[in-house]
Amino acid sequence: MQFRDLKKQYEVLKPEMDQAMLDVAASSAFIMGKPVKELESKLAEYVGVKHCVSCANGTEALTLALKVWDIKAGDAVFVPDFTFFASAEVVSFEGATPVFVDVDPRTFNIDVKHLEQQIEKTLREGKLTPRVIITVDLFGLPADYGAVRKIADKYHLYILEDSAQGFGGNIKGQRACSFGDISTTSFFPAKPLGCYGDGGALFTDKDEWAMLADSLRVHGKGTFKYDNVRIGMNSRLDTLQAAILLVKFKAFQEYELENVNKAAACYTAKLQDVVITPYIPKDYYSSWAQYTIILKSQEERDRLQAALKEKSIPTMIYYPTPMHAQTAFKDLGYKEGNVPVSEKLCQTVLSLPIHPYLTVEEIDTICMTIRENL
Repeated sequence: MQFRDLKKQYEVLKPEMDQAMLDVAASSAFIMGKPVKELESKLAEYVGVKHCVSCANGTEALTLALKVWDIKAGDAVFVPDFTFFASAEVVSFEGATPVFVDVDPRTFNIDVKHLEQQIEKTLREGKLTPRVIITVDLFGLPADYGAVRKIADKYHLYILEDSAQGFGGNIKGQRACSFGDISTTSFFPAKPLGCYGDGGALFTDKDEWAMLADSLRVHGKGTFKYDNVRIGMNSRLDTLQAAILLVKFKAFQEYELENVNKAAACYTAKLQDVVITPYIPKDYYSSWAQYTIILKSQEERDRLQAALKEKSIPTMIYYPTPMHAQTAFKDLGYKEGNVPVSEKLCQTVLSLPIHPYLTVEEIDTICMTIRENL
């Protein structure tokens, strides 16, 4: 059993996938070939925004967004405390300061009440200038963008939607990657839409920002390759990955997203009386990057994980350490208890295998093992 079965996906898509890769090799257009623009166009149309700018990975998609807004030293960027390291890492990389915000214990997404408290605290202290809210569509579920937008407008802040895990999710039909002033996603292989290496993309409706991101991703280029008008970076999505994503994107739309939601529903039906299962608010739709349950204690979580491992059932802990407790951020002055929900989740969450090719029989085996050990 695989945690996310990419081999099974390849076996299903093999004829189209092999042909797509051969076509790129035959064309010899390995950098910025036609599939790159085709992918950007199709993704922008799917999401419902004017522009998609692809890049080398999801982390650099976030970096491009911060560079577009000229985020720098002295700026405060508000980031969920319960997330992957990259969401906060990019802030420090630009010289700015991440301000950590607790999350909702049910959705795992940014807690809007604590967000406003952290903004007000930052303003009172007067050391940093609030600039950006980074929301994270954690585990595939979009954040509460109605509430976040009200706060952003009140304090004149940008919203950067980190939808590395959220591509394919929606709220009342509005798709993830369309809620931020700039939104980003990742095509890391294990993501809902993943390639065979690294890849990412940035989405926006603003022409000026898209043009700037397009320049920044290729060494700050101007009107032609050797016209460098600003300091940029080397962050292009290569043609081979774009071709792979075009094949996968078709399957993603036709059946993968539906299948993974069926798998999640099956899990919930079988487990909701013994563990805390994921909460999906009314009118929300998840792309299920992870299916994450909550146990009563760290001891119970660790015992269950060990029992599942004995049965060769893979699990993961996303995430074992909150951002404020990471060694890299030790100088920011956070103490135990400052961000209590995130701290508790890190002790009690467990992610189960989830992917579009997971069978009912596999889910039954997993759920039976869980029930036998609780």
